[in-house]
Amino acid sequence: MKTALLRFKIIAIGVFIILIITGGLPLWQHRHFRVDVVLGPGVSEVKKLSQYFPAISGSQADTDVFILRGKEPGGQALIMSNTHANEPEGMLSVLVMIENAIVEKGTLYLIPFFNYSGGLNTRPGEGYPLYFSVATLWGKRTFRMGNRDASPLDQWPDPDVYIHYPERQMLSYLDIRNTNRTWPGRKNGLPMEQVTFAVMELLKQNKVDLAIDLHGAETMYAVTNCIVAPEKSTRLAIMASLTVKSKEGFENHVEPSPEGYRGLSHREIGDASDTLPFLLEAPLPFLDQPTGPKTEELYLTGQDEFLLSLAKKKKLFVPYDQSGWPLEKRVGQHLSVSLEIMKQYSKKLPERAIVINNVPRYADVLKNGLGYYFHNPAEADPHCRMVE
Repeated sequence: MKTALLRFKIIAIGVFIILIITGGLPLWQHRHFRVDVVLGPGVSEVKKLSQYFPAISGSQADTDVFILRGKEPGGQALIMSNTHANEPEGMLSVLVMIENAIVEKGTLYLIPFFNYSGGLNTRPGEGYPLYFSVATLWGKRTFRMGNRDASPLDQWPDPDVYIHYPERQMLSYLDIRNTNRTWPGRKNGLPMEQVTFAVMELLKQNKVDLAIDLHGAETMYAVTNCIVAPEKSTRLAIMASLTVKSKEGFENHVEPSPEGYRGLSHREIGDASDTLPFLLEAPLPFLDQPTGPKTEELYLTGQDEFLLSLAKKKKLFVPYDQSGWPLEKRVGQHLSVSLEIMKQYSKKLPERAIVINNVPRYADVLKNGLGYYFHNPAEADPHCRMVE
């Protein structure tokens, strides 16, 4: 009897260990998967964010800053993405710039993996894929699908209530790991507060003129397919919006940044520095709740029968038909709007102009496909290849 019980316990423990390994191994592999980055001819220097705030050095709060300097002095702009790593079209847009952009005048700072820890996190409980791939001329380029918030492995425990610094507004406990709720950051705060503090140091130390934060939002969410801007940035946002509509044929309206909701990049950057902030939202059907399975195909194509039914009932805030909202449209919009904001700023202040060439716009990405602009890491000069 005792022998049979012991045998049962051993078998049960063995089964438990196998379940732990088979369930945990994919998550371990995802956390340790590294994304290839090919440095284009315009990249002048790569720094760590910790060079602007050493306290985050060696942690998962640190990340790379790619700097592209022009031949002529001018203004300076920062474009960051993966604030929410389950909205990767911003990250793809910034990688296109890193691999292709040539800055003629001014300086461009690019942070493709802003909330680096969030990119190591997952949402398996909601059935999210761990990866997605973009077809290129030479094969596939694979990327991690991350989470909205930093991993609890890198910042834990969460407080019962997150109290924003310095405004003292009470927010959800989860927002302490959301780097679009922790601006302007806190020097002695938790890691995600230190991330935003570090970027504020970058902006202030370099007297950066423009900061653009790239996101994706649900088609059922009112603040989507838009530029979010505070009062000081509104004129430039409107000019960029009107220009892309008239010249490039797509809508990208302007939404005001709320004064009473704290911690947002498009509010706090402007309030805490001289930098003009903008947040771009591209429609992302993948994030909508009433969809089919959260598959890689849904992410890439944005096609979903349930959203199509809702569109016919006028329940969505963007145009939606059988073509969905493919990745090329979302990345193309981010690229065009970002370039147009910098162009309009350069017109207004020629002495602080930021002139960038060799970056595709909306029509280019739709015509050629996103993968056309990604270079093969295997064929890149070893000095121009990184893994993030």
